[in-house]
Amino acid sequence: MLATTDSSPQRDAKAERARELTVPTGVSAIVCCYNSASRLPATLAHLASQRCEGRFPWEVILVDNASTDGTGRIAQELWPQDAPVHLRVVHEARLGLAYARQRGISAARYELLSFVDDDNWVCPNWVQLVWEFMSQRPEVGACGGFCLAECELPPPEWFQSFSGMYAVWPREAEPGDVTHTRSLWGAGLTVRKSALLELEKNGFRTWCVGRQGTALTGCEDTELCLALRLAGWRLWYEPRLRLRHFIPAKRLEWSYLRRHYRGAGLSSPALDAYWCARKRKRTGVTRLLRKVRETWSWQLLSMLGNLSSQPVKLVCSLSSMEGEADVLRLEKQIGRCLGLLRMRKQYAARIREIRSLFKQSCWSRRNGQPGIT
Repeated sequence: MLATTDSSPQRDAKAERARELTVPTGVSAIVCCYNSASRLPATLAHLASQRCEGRFPWEVILVDNASTDGTGRIAQELWPQDAPVHLRVVHEARLGLAYARQRGISAARYELLSFVDDDNWVCPNWVQLVWEFMSQRPEVGACGGFCLAECELPPPEWFQSFSGMYAVWPREAEPGDVTHTRSLWGAGLTVRKSALLELEKNGFRTWCVGRQGTALTGCEDTELCLALRLAGWRLWYEPRLRLRHFIPAKRLEWSYLRRHYRGAGLSSPALDAYWCARKRKRTGVTRLLRKVRETWSWQLLSMLGNLSSQPVKLVCSLSSMEGEADVLRLEKQIGRCLGLLRMRKQYAARIREIRSLFKQSCWSRRNGQPGIT
């Protein structure tokens, strides 16, 4: 069992906010699927064999996100009759990971929402650990675990260098608070439903919808983590929560990784509003310069300037150049330029919207100071 933390005004405030948005205690494991029939046997087998010793309720919800391969039906057939809990299948017609998660959240009965991707194989005591850890740290809004790669084929030489794009840790780190250092991956992400309800109550709406079918857009996990941080919740990394991420051969191709990086760049402008909201207020010339740098025009011209300063690399990137990090950086920059063009009319409005939400008292309640620096 984990030792409980000392009481503090921050913990008391979190507990009070949780009471205001009461959700029954328990764990809801949510599996979002798009044409996942071939990947489900191992994923569901690991969930069905969970060992839970505590007296708490839990459930497994599978969200069929506009699948055409009978994902929902096959999931029900695969789920063992003697499993510790029943499997519930719900459907979401709007294609996109964020939409599928929203459907899973609305269907979930319990406070702790543990998102397990359709290619994630969780450890035998995953649900038990989620319950123990999150129950004893009410200040933590989201928690992530240690993810290992389970490759269908031996991975290429460059895989270790870019494993982060596969939501895989290159090495195990110490457990602890990562609120100030990084975001958490969606694979195996556990979030408090009361925290999400609080965000929704105060006007939060996600911009990034994640993958839509085979389109490799992303950043929905980062956006959620940034929103939780602005609301004052803590993010935590707990390596005892272990899972294996199955990576098929086609995702180990260099062309796939290049598309992945471009998709991340395409979604990145939607996150700019959160970085702007986190910055402390400035006065005088510093404030004026910041306002200029936060404009859509400045951001686009900066990215175009970066690209134009690398003509040789741009030409060389037309070939494969497998394993070259510079190629991936270019892909991300190109994606960001395209993303900025898409957000031209909404960019400034999105920054104002997030800042407005951030200024509300419930979003800035953090030791009397707004934001996290």
